[in-house]
Amino acid sequence: MHYDIDLDKIDVLSVAPESEPERQYYFMAKCRQYTRRFFEKKGRFPTACIQTLGCQMNAKDSEKMAAVLSCIGYEETDSKEADLVLYNTCTVRENANLKIYGRLGYLKKKKKENPDMKIVLCGCMMQEADEREKIRKEYPFVDIVFGTHNIYKLAELLYEQIQAEAQIIDVWEEARGIVEDLPGRRKYPFKTGVNIMFGCNNFCSYCIVPYVRGRERSREPDDIVDEVKRLVEDGVLEVMLLGQNVNSYGKNLNHPVSFASLLRRVDAVKGLKRIRFMTSHPKDLSDELIDAMHECQKVCAHLHLPLQSGSSRILEKMNRRYSKEDYLGLVDRIRDRLPDISLTTDIIVGFPGETEEDFEETLDVVRRVRFDSAYTFIYSKRFGTPAADMEGQVPEEVVKRRFDRLLGVIKEISKEITDSRVGQTVDVLFEEINEQDASLLTGRLSNNAVVHCKGGNSSCHAFYIGKIVSVKLLESRGFYYMGEIVS
Repeated sequence: MHYDIDLDKIDVLSVAPESEPERQYYFMAKCRQYTRRFFEKKGRFPTACIQTLGCQMNAKDSEKMAAVLSCIGYEETDSKEADLVLYNTCTVRENANLKIYGRLGYLKKKKKENPDMKIVLCGCMMQEADEREKIRKEYPFVDIVFGTHNIYKLAELLYEQIQAEAQIIDVWEEARGIVEDLPGRRKYPFKTGVNIMFGCNNFCSYCIVPYVRGRERSREPDDIVDEVKRLVEDGVLEVMLLGQNVNSYGKNLNHPVSFASLLRRVDAVKGLKRIRFMTSHPKDLSDELIDAMHECQKVCAHLHLPLQSGSSRILEKMNRRYSKEDYLGLVDRIRDRLPDISLTTDIIVGFPGETEEDFEETLDVVRRVRFDSAYTFIYSKRFGTPAADMEGQVPEEVVKRRFDRLLGVIKEISKEITDSRVGQTVDVLFEEINEQDASLLTGRLSNNAVVHCKGGNSSCHAFYIGKIVSVKLLESRGFYYMGEIVS
């Protein structure tokens, strides 16, 4: 999707507008002067590489920033030796932070070889004051640092850095509104994410997200529906509605709207084929939403419902605000209305104070619910969260043993579920040519399972990508299928 704004017609000699998004288009036009001078000097336009760590929200933010850089005149590349390298960071687990520092060491050498290189850090990790201070003191070659609340200011910050030729750090502690109508760019022309809200009010004791993403802010439903309509006009078949907790959407609007109501409105958009959403908090998943999922024809047969632990005692320490019995009762209600739903989940192993009995409770829930798959994590201490100061940190060797046992149970159940669907003919949205085997097309079922199919020659590939096609599932390979296209 693009917006009909001609940057060449913007008066860059005038004073920058105060209102958004006009202010950012003004700075895009100013930055375009830089990329044109770059072209005159080197005979090519500068390149930009965006590396994204973390969740779908980060991926959507990266799409927005890629669109801004494209408008400015940067050419996108996968090379980490680009003229502008941007890391959109995650800080949910400590190893995400460590990855960034490792990559900065590499980029320091590359910047010596290419003094024109600009290094940009943004996202959740940059909201942490200690990490920002470390960047300022130990990594002065990083050019621009900003956080999660002012992603839209990329062009303005880039222009400021070009003018100052010094490190720019601009991190807001709180959001200052939602800026609509900036350029958009999609990884896939036929599917994309749509932000419906930002931030989180839950304050789970292990999670740093509310501290780095801020409190919940919902977009107006009319703006969301209008965006989906524009996307469909531009060729999109599938949208994923994004929020840290979509089930609490609309509560802070001047005229509150439920997520179920929004889902029905999006379902009514003509030309749209599929709707997904992430992420649902069990405590807020209402019967109204279950009914809407049952009645809306375009909602995919997949629900990601984070469990985190099967122990009511640990769930209370996590501040999840539901018990094991609450979760199992919710699953029963979901499957009563949606018997073909595929359930996936998140599980943390080794939360402070977790005993063997607590872990067995988690295994019990996994066996009773029978998740199609699960994202499993070893507890990572995040300073600034209540859990970081809790007693009873579980020894590493104990956590690893439990983690391996959990993976074994999940894999066994997942294989049984996928095996049971072999022989079925299902609709698949083909997304891309398989990276490991160019003779295969890769797509997703409504339930989010992956399938690989022989696609014939390259012209056949081009025909099928971005289309929903009937596929017979021939073979189960654990977490994915091999299939054949039904003529």
